Amino acid sequence: MNAMEHQLLVFKEVAETKNITLASKRLHISQPSVSIQIKGLEQEYGVRLFERTNKGVVLTRAGEILYDYSTRAINIMQEARELISGLSYDRHRRIKLGATLTIGEYILPHIIGHLDDAHDSLDFSVKIANTQIVAQDVLENRIHLALVEGPVPENPALSIETFWHDELALVVPVGHPWAKRASVTFQEVCNERMITREKGSGTRKVMELALLKGGFEPDRLNVIAELGSTEAIKQAVIEGLGITIISTLTVQQECKHALLKTLPIDGCQLARPLSVLSNNRGGKTDEETLLLNCLRDTERLARILPFEQVEAGDGEL
Repeated sequence: MNAMEHQLLVFKEVAETKNITLASKRLHISQPSVSIQIKGLEQEYGVRLFERTNKGVVLTRAGEILYDYSTRAINIMQEARELISGLSYDRHRRIKLGATLTIGEYILPHIIGHLDDAHDSLDFSVKIANTQIVAQDVLENRIHLALVEGPVPENPALSIETFWHDELALVVPVGHPWAKRASVTFQEVCNERMITREKGSGTRKVMELALLKGGFEPDRLNVIAELGSTEAIKQAVIEGLGITIISTLTVQQECKHALLKTLPIDGCQLARPLSVLSNNRGGKTDEETLLLNCLRDTERLARILPFEQVEAGDGEL
């Protein structure tokens, strides 16, 4: 990466975060280094690019113009770098994508297996993280596609396409007094020890939004632990440490082997979309198009995914 491209990347990060300190943390460089890069650009163009405020910094009119052009320039350079790099991989075609934990553990392996069988020499590089992180990676062109669950950060640069639907449910150990019930009330749930995913995860957001929509306050839940792993949550529930609300597709084997039981909460619909994110400002490689076409073919997905409790999406944006 040359000096000018580095300056533009620093400028873009400050413009988007509106905060030099936050930009320095995300770029993993010192705050003085960020300031030096911004001053260098201002000297290069002979204008002020930012105005300081009590809340941080905001772009000047000149800064807005440079932001537009620098974003396009960075994207073009990234595409050029990937195309040139791709010349060295004639025999192995790589798809770089992100995925949230539930999708990465329970859905993506089936899709990758299907595409690997159908297309020779197709490699995958997958980053597993929460929705916020992989969405930001798409926006910054570190990856071109991300498969996420639940709500997605609003950004005009993000293309969001639903490819499947999942449902969350209350999950209890099979020996729990509720295991033989058809449903439970929210008040009953509040009286139990709750184990949840971490804040920022798609599962956590869907749970909280669904409860709010049903007129229930998520803060009333007696949360005793926040875990970043679905497997850890399931094991904790099996051991009787508490109950949880997680994706039904993640507990199918445990329900089949009479370890866990799922049941609904009265008046609360816990459905959520599974979506693929891409950057409106970037192109797609032939390999990425193969993956997108697979995700858009709901009949094909229904054959690939072995889950009885999930429903295919309608493919609408």
